[in-house]
Amino acid sequence: MMESSSSSPLPADDCGSSLADELLPHIVPPDGAESAPNVQDGRSTPGQGPAGPATTLESQNPRLLSSLYSFLVIVSFFLVGFAAFRNTLTWHLQRFWGASGDFWQSQWDRFIDFTGEDPAHLWVASTTIFTMAVYWVFGGIYTLFDVTCRPAIIRRYKMQPGTNEPVDRRRLAKVIATVLLNQTVVGVPMAYCMYQAMRFRGLNDLRELPTFHWVLAELSFCIFIEEIGFYYAHRLLHSRRIYRYIHKQHHEWTAPIAITAIYCHPVEHVFSNLVPPFLGIFMLGSHVAVAWLWFTLVILSTLNAHSGYHLPFFPSPEAHDFHHLKFNQCFGVLGVLDRLHGTDALFRTTKAYARHIMMLSFIPAREAFPEPAKKAF
Repeated sequence: MMESSSSSPLPADDCGSSLADELLPHIVPPDGAESAPNVQDGRSTPGQGPAGPATTLESQNPRLLSSLYSFLVIVSFFLVGFAAFRNTLTWHLQRFWGASGDFWQSQWDRFIDFTGEDPAHLWVASTTIFTMAVYWVFGGIYTLFDVTCRPAIIRRYKMQPGTNEPVDRRRLAKVIATVLLNQTVVGVPMAYCMYQAMRFRGLNDLRELPTFHWVLAELSFCIFIEEIGFYYAHRLLHSRRIYRYIHKQHHEWTAPIAITAIYCHPVEHVFSNLVPPFLGIFMLGSHVAVAWLWFTLVILSTLNAHSGYHLPFFPSPEAHDFHHLKFNQCFGVLGVLDRLHGTDALFRTTKAYARHIMMLSFIPAREAFPEPAKKAF
């Protein structure tokens, strides 16, 4: 068997110098410096003393200056290129914002012409109808998957295989009845209270839509506020004195389906599902159209989190599905406060945590990150 080259020394030539010395680059000294010590590797020529610190610094200074010069040149070119790219990108985005803004403003004007400019109607009736439509259109698609078990390929994306295949019809009917009760008997009075709060805060001009970049800023703020509000309200509902009376109803589904997102006690629906998303809107005094956009994102997010499916190109619902499975893990939406408070410690030790990413291919997460094989005894 041949030995590794890394374990055997390089052979020496006839002059006693090693092959490694021959492979080192030879530096030709400048004119008049033939007798200068060889400092290419920090050693002196035979018969001379070791290279002193001054000699070593003299050889290193040119290299240091050359490296610094190269670095400055590269950074300068990068900054010039970035400035040019930024100006070009800004110009295109401004054109996009302008064109899109004109389009959406014209559509909004048509909508207001049709509905009228009564803010109470828009904040109460229109908000209720709009949010219910979003919930049942997208939640209904998920429900069809669970009732029909079709298309068959969708079952590959189940996070808890074998559950709700198909969903129990009686339990489903109970969920639908409870959700409709929360959306109407609880939701409509809450929408009126939210309107009164916004009226106290100061309503915006209904006709004028905010700019897109300002909408993005508001949405970012609402995400931050909702994470705080939902996390602590959710943890409170899990306290021993409250859980059995309020939150236990929602946790009847250890393997949830999409429309169980607001299958819960009315008190929980108010303080966990409605108030946290509204807080950011109230604090900023947002336009009603921004509120509708934000509520749409919240509804789609919670439907996905409860769906039971980890679909490709969708945000990962692994954390909240794990919460329903284990009860005392992953209370938040983004996971930031869970990490801060350590309420995701168990989750981070599981394969579900490895799967907690957006899948950018059609390979199911459970196949890309399979559970370890159980040991046979």
